[in-house]
Formats: sequence, structure tokens, C-alpha cells
Amino acid sequence: MSVEGLSRSSLIPALQTIATRLRIESVRSTSEAGSGHPSSCCSAADIVAALFFGHMRFNPSDPQCDDNDRFILSKGHAAPLLYAAWAEAGFIDHRDLIRLRQLDCDLEGHPTPRLPFVDVATGSLGQGICAAIGIALNARRLGSAYRTYVMVGDGESAEGSVWEAAKVADSFALDNLCGITDVNALGQSRSTQWGHDVDAYAARWRAFGWHAIVIDGHDLDAILNALGEAKNTGGRPTMIVARTLKGKGIPLMEGKDGCHGKAIQKGADLDATLAALEAELVAGTSSPVIPSPPIRSVPSAGTSTKPLSISDYSLGDSVATREAYGTALAELGRIDSRVVALDADVGNSTFSEKFERVHADRFYQIHIAEQVMVGAAMGLASRGAVPFPSTFACFLTRASDFVRMAGISRSNIKFAGSHAGISIGEDGPSQMALEDMAMMRAVPNCAVLYPCDGVSAERLVESAARYDGMAYIRTSRPKTPVIYSQTEAFPVGGSKILQQSEADVATVVAAGITVFEALAAYDHLQGEGISIRVIDAYSVQPVDAESLVSAGLKTGCRLITVEDHYPVGGLGDAVSEAVADDGITVTRLAVREIPRSGKPTELLDRYGISSLNIIAAVHRQIAAEVPVVSGDS
Repeated sequence: MSVEGLSRSSLIPALQTIATRLRIESVRSTSEAGSGHPSSCCSAADIVAALFFGHMRFNPSDPQCDDNDRFILSKGHAAPLLYAAWAEAGFIDHRDLIRLRQLDCDLEGHPTPRLPFVDVATGSLGQGICAAIGIALNARRLGSAYRTYVMVGDGESAEGSVWEAAKVADSFALDNLCGITDVNALGQSRSTQWGHDVDAYAARWRAFGWHAIVIDGHDLDAILNALGEAKNTGGRPTMIVARTLKGKGIPLMEGKDGCHGKAIQKGADLDATLAALEAELVAGTSSPVIPSPPIRSVPSAGTSTKPLSISDYSLGDSVATREAYGTALAELGRIDSRVVALDADVGNSTFSEKFERVHADRFYQIHIAEQVMVGAAMGLASRGAVPFPSTFACFLTRASDFVRMAGISRSNIKFAGSHAGISIGEDGPSQMALEDMAMMRAVPNCAVLYPCDGVSAERLVESAARYDGMAYIRTSRPKTPVIYSQTEAFPVGGSKILQQSEADVATVVAAGITVFEALAAYDHLQGEGISIRVIDAYSVQPVDAESLVSAGLKTGCRLITVEDHYPVGGLGDAVSEAVADDGITVTRLAVREIPRSGKPTELLDRYGISSLNIIAAVHRQIAAEVPVVSGDS
């Protein structure tokens, strides 16, 4: 019998039994693991039972169905509850639940997309609601009727990103988004900020434009009514504020402080707890059948193989890579309907505005809320979109934890950070991203791409889109001359040798803006009768190790990197790691102190990464009896 076919009087006892089973499984699995958060699971069990088995529409045998209603557990430490719900739905074998947190089991301490019913990794609080925005926006992109639900903890509601997300969701009038705040009043170390003052929570959500409903989170009838009211509320998202008891149903824990993250020990305590819960089971009830989602007549777009048409640049044209990025992004959106763009109120500087002009329905202005921008991109990517979030590279670092969690989620996000490095000039150090490559290189499998001219920028946008995984495109503010022909290819993991001869005495490896400093140094040294090899390492990660080792060995193991970035974690480190096993040391020219405002040419010279600095480094190298040790320059 479907949910629609059950009377409320029959449904409520069935849901009560399901909620009790969810508590039993959460207690049993955490006790077996010897760790976990059973009290946090038990406070939300009634809500999850009502949502999954009395309201949501999804195919439990196909968790990735495009039209399934989606659920994000933002309070990720309650993962055992989520796993128990999917076992109740029939997707997980109940016997697997007691393997919680084991190395060879995908039922991890906090949810990750290793599980097909988990869209994004959660556990770093304040992020799930941001991802939920992206998932809700994706329903509009697909023309799907699926709804997005996100469970937020009252403790995590202290995170600023929650309230940034609240306003963003309101600005998009996301009436297909419903949040539930589990107000159990107890955090990890003490009471939460507003305790059980549910009206305080509701007032704040209403202030941010949401429809707020206050309920008893253990009253199944009230939960179902609230979910129905949310579904029928148009023009704005809904937040259900549910007053609950932490550890509900566990005599040892119910409503008591100091029980967060504590599993019940096996033995008398566990036996007594399970006996108390089993006494709550309602005899003679059966689980309702979950209704399938309505299927759209138009299927989701698949992967595009169409080539990107590049701009008609001529050699020597002056083009900023940030502008070329915007041009390529707009063209990419034309040939691939999965591509979406997000921006943090700097679209006229990142040039993502070019995408907005022609694909306004797939452009999402998040305003100055970089954490939400990255979180929403994570949600969009989880449902098949190919998101390109853009902002100044320095402001992208504000969302570093979101980037980290996107990496854990294996998100197919293509970040773009503009105005990188001291080459931006007079705006000063607060605007100069000098740590961004280190941040992005630290994320496993994230490609870090750094174009130097208009052609390479456009081609690398295409390469990033085709790359299977996260990518970061670093663009520059100044205009630079076009040095590549339109026929050049820029695969991820490659590099370009711009100058070479058999007489080369050293290799200079540059990327982005410093490519032109390296070329200027080459011209000067040629006048002195000194030949150097110049490599554009446009793929900083993965770096072209084979070409770098070959160049180093052919130029006397004299290898110099020059980058508009701090020395830690950037190009110099990438190159050093690539050549270390072959006995090649690297002299790294980088920005080694906090810079000042000034003209770009002055700054490049003062902070050690101009052509003059490269020339001096080459002279020192060839004057030395052995290659200079990494970091000496």
C-alpha cells in the first residue's frame, strides 16, 4: 500500500515503529563500533522516519535517479541514522549496519558519496544547507519536480554559512527546498546558543525570508503536517523548527548533557537500552510503500563531446586571461547544457558576466558569500551539472574548508580564481592571492591550471570541463600578449617548451604572468651569449614531470622556477617534487614576504620574480660549481 493509500491513523503507528527501529539500529551500530553519536541520531529519528517513509518520493533501489527527492544530512555526525533509514528502505543490508566505521565498509563515521544515496560529504558543520541550495537549483535546471530536504543541527546553526545560505535561498525563492532544524538544545560541550527556544530560531529564519514552522519534533502527526505545509508553500523556502530531546528513547541519555559522541557500552547498559526501545515497537504494523518519483519526459543532458570554438586571436594581441576565461565559459555553455556558472558579485571582473548574458537561466549570482557559492557548486555537481564558480582568487580562500569537503565529495567543480598574485598592482596585499595554489594543490586529484595568454586560457577552460574531477583555473588581471596559435592543445598534465637549444645552460620554469618575465630574461641572456630553456608549466598539478626531468638533465641540473605566489605549495614545490628522485635541485623564485601596493612592474622586481631576478639567478647558477640548493634564492 502506498503512503497516499494509508489513513493517517494507520500511518502514524507504522512510522512510530520505523522511528524506533531507526533508534535501535543507531544504538546497536555505534555500540558495536565503540564510537559514534547515538544521542544525535535518536533526537532526529522521528523526523527521518516521517520524512523518508511518510512524505518523500524516491526509488529506494535507484538512489541516483535524477527525479528522486533529495535528502542532505548536514549534521553529519548522525550518519548511523541515515544508514538505518536506507536499510529500512531496503537498499542496505541490515547486517551491514554493525560494520559501521570499519575500514573495509563504506558506512563511515560521517557520510561520503562512496555511498550512492549520499550526494555530498558532510560532517564539517554549516555546509549541508549550502549544498542543498545547489541541489534545489539543479531541479530547476532539469525541469524536475524533485524536492530537496536538509537536516540542520541546532549547534551548527551558530555557523555564519548557515545564515549566508538562508539569504541566498530566499533570493532564489527556492520553494522546492525544505530545511529541518533539529533543536535538541545540547551541543558537544554545553547547551547550544538558544537552547530550546524554538521561537528564537523561527524568528531568525523568518527574518531571512523563509516560511518557518515550529513543531514538536517527536509528534509524528505534527511532522507530517509541517512537511505537507512546506510542500504547499510557494515562493520561498521553508524551515521546520523541531523541538527534540537529545538521546530520545535512551534512558541513560535522554535530555542529558555530556552524552554527545558517546556510544553505549556493551553489556548491561546496552541490554537495558535496547529493551527500553523494543518496548516502544507497535505490534502488527507494516512499513508503508515509498511512492516513486514522477519521471520527466525529457531526460537529463549527457556528456558533450563537441569541440570548443576558440576566439580569433592573433599572435601579439593583448588579452587578459580572466577575460578569455569568460569568453570560453560562455561558449562552453552554448555547447554543453550541463555547464552552469556561479559568481560572488565580481562577474564584471572575473568576466563570468559573459556567461550570464547568454545563459542567464544557468547563471547564479550568490553575492558576497563565497562559502555558499562553493557549497552550492558542490550540490549542483552532485546532481550532474558542471559548475564553474568564479571569484577573486584571494576570496576563494575564504571557502577553503568547503573546497576541502568538495574534494572529499569528489566533486566535479571547476573553480576560477582571478586577480591572482602581486601582478594585480596597487590594490595591495589583501587582494593578492598568494596562497591559492597551495590550497588547491592540497586537494587530492585537483587539477591546478595557470594560463599565460588568451589562447591557453580558453583551451584550459575546455580542458578543465573535460577533466574528470575538481579543477582550478588561476587567471591574471593584467593583459598579456597572445603567444600561442589557435591550433595548440593544452591537456591537463602538460607543459610547453617555449625556448630551447642544445647550448642551454639552465631551465627556467614559469606559469601565468611570469612566463613573460622568463621570456624577457631569455632575450636579455641571449644578448650575453647565454642560452636558457624556458618552459610554460601551465599545468601546475598534475605537473609535467617527464618534461621537467628531461629539461633539468639536459641543462646541467640547473632548474629555476619563478612564480607569482608564496614559496610554499606553489609551482616551485610542484616542480621540486617532480624532479627530486632524479637528483635535480631547484632554485625557487617566489614572493617571500608580505607585499605592498605598487605598480605591477615595480612589485615583480621588488619581490624577486621579475626578468632581472631570473637573470641574476641564472648567473648565480652557472657561476656555482654545483647547482644551488632549493630555496637559496
